[in-house]
Amino acid sequence: MEKRPGGRSARVRDAVRQATLTELAEHGYSGLTVENVAIRSGVHKTTVYRRWGSAEGLIADALELARQEPWPVPDTGSLKGDLREITRLVQSGFADPVAGPVSAAFVTAAVQSSGAAQSLHDFFSARHEQAADVVRRAVDRGELPAGTDAADVIRMAVAPIYYRLFITREPVTERDAERAADAAVAAARAGVIR
Repeated sequence: MEKRPGGRSARVRDAVRQATLTELAEHGYSGLTVENVAIRSGVHKTTVYRRWGSAEGLIADALELARQEPWPVPDTGSLKGDLREITRLVQSGFADPVAGPVSAAFVTAAVQSSGAAQSLHDFFSARHEQAADVVRRAVDRGELPAGTDAADVIRMAVAPIYYRLFITREPVTERDAERAADAAVAAARAGVIR
């Protein structure tokens, strides 16, 4: 028997995901519990335990769903413009009063849980691969040397943002995001990222 797209299962998963994201925004990873997600989602606690098992399972599923969502990959016509758009998107995402705490909670969860770390790794791998199109286009245009590691250029561009947010706990301005992008462009053009 073929499962219908949507239906009760999809509604339950969506309700649990939305409840998970809201709980993360309000209470962070340390306050995420199956019980609170069940109450907030209106899904029976035993159903949530059976399908997701734990806070780690809730995180994994939320990241899996997010990984499948399309991400806006810019096409400004230049690598510098595209990377600046990407880094500003990351910076503004963390600055957003709703999305920012959820994103920060995912990173916190990854520090505290190996399962959440693997889920976050998978999420970032998918995002980096999507965003790597901007680098591949730059190689095709002759802006970068052949053999440039496209996903590494993306990682290099966004890494300073995460460093400032989670290691040194500094604010990240739009200018900081642009400088991170510019540094990645300079390194890629110099042939460092192969």
